[in-house]
Amino acid sequence: MLSKQEYIEKAESKIYKTYNRFPVVFDHGDGVRLYDTDGQEYLDFGAGIAVMGLGYNDPEFNTALKEQVDKLLHTSNLFYNVPAVEAGELILKASGMDKVFFTNSGTEAVEGALKIARRYAYNKDGGHDHEIIAMNHSFHGRSLGALSVTGNDHYQEPFKPLLPGIQFADFNDLDSVKALVNHKTCAIIMETIQGEGGIYPAEEEFLKGVRALCDEHDMLLILDEIQCGMGRTGTMFAWQKYGVKPDVMTVAKALGNGVPVGAFLAAGKAATAMSPGDHGTTYGGNPFVTAAASKVLELFEKRKLVDHVKEVGEYLAEKLKSLADRYDIIKEQRGMGLIQGLEFSVPVAPIVSKALSEQKLVLISAGTNIIRFVPPLVIEKEDVDEMIEKLEAVLEQPL
Repeated sequence: MLSKQEYIEKAESKIYKTYNRFPVVFDHGDGVRLYDTDGQEYLDFGAGIAVMGLGYNDPEFNTALKEQVDKLLHTSNLFYNVPAVEAGELILKASGMDKVFFTNSGTEAVEGALKIARRYAYNKDGGHDHEIIAMNHSFHGRSLGALSVTGNDHYQEPFKPLLPGIQFADFNDLDSVKALVNHKTCAIIMETIQGEGGIYPAEEEFLKGVRALCDEHDMLLILDEIQCGMGRTGTMFAWQKYGVKPDVMTVAKALGNGVPVGAFLAAGKAATAMSPGDHGTTYGGNPFVTAAASKVLELFEKRKLVDHVKEVGEYLAEKLKSLADRYDIIKEQRGMGLIQGLEFSVPVAPIVSKALSEQKLVLISAGTNIIRFVPPLVIEKEDVDEMIEKLEAVLEQPL
């Protein structure tokens, strides 16, 4: 095996540099722990950016993947396959939606959702000038369509012009949304909890107000649950906590527990908007990835993971609030379940870096001043206590 530095140098010379990576080479994981090539153990509170809901090396999940590898990996969507049917049935049951399309990623799920909105509007009037309202400080992905509805100019600027007809309102400001609605508006897209934008949950009055606007003007409500869905808030999908059902929903990340799979789901009028030939994918929904999704959904229900998140999430929030009360550089704690954030009055990059190098604690940021806590959903209260102890050790130092 190469040394850590040799792996890093090879990566820097061969892999396209669009990420500034931390100087760690992870080799394997178990539960909520990661291990690098030097054998050092890390407590993981990032979960691969909210992906590893079941944690690492889950025996039942691993067995399901191994069995599927020996059976069938791919056939294309010209044919039916058993795992896709099973996964589709399970996710529709969990969400109460009517139709699902499996994708390779969350970004692709957003692309499909935008196409449903455009197709729905086109079906009504045959026009091509429809508009979509998105939110400032949102994040929906890096492809050109998803980037077009991402409310962050830093991400957008080098790739303009993007999709036309996108207007941006302020999250949790219903009047700013109402001001943009016109006869061309066909959809409103938003994260139920803004993740990259700073861990901001939608206010109930705002979300219900947006739903009412969509109903009044026959527009589609698209809720992006790629990061906040799949049990992370203490309900299977964050919108279920509010009782506000979307017309279209996107999901990914924890759906595959590390296997790249996403989905967009539609209900009611949105479920019949697309026709054969309107959308497609070669790999999406193949037997391997949907076997993973099916097993994840099965284990969530079998282990009552949502109830576990509710309990441990409340404990995490309490501990983070206590931490915020004790340190002046922490301005605010916010979040739901196991998607929590601490906003600092200083840049958090040095804190995240020191936590990794000195305390062997994996944390990730959301913007410049916010630490995001999105651990595996299987963490226990003692893991929270250990994380707090490690973070405090960093905060006690000069920053």
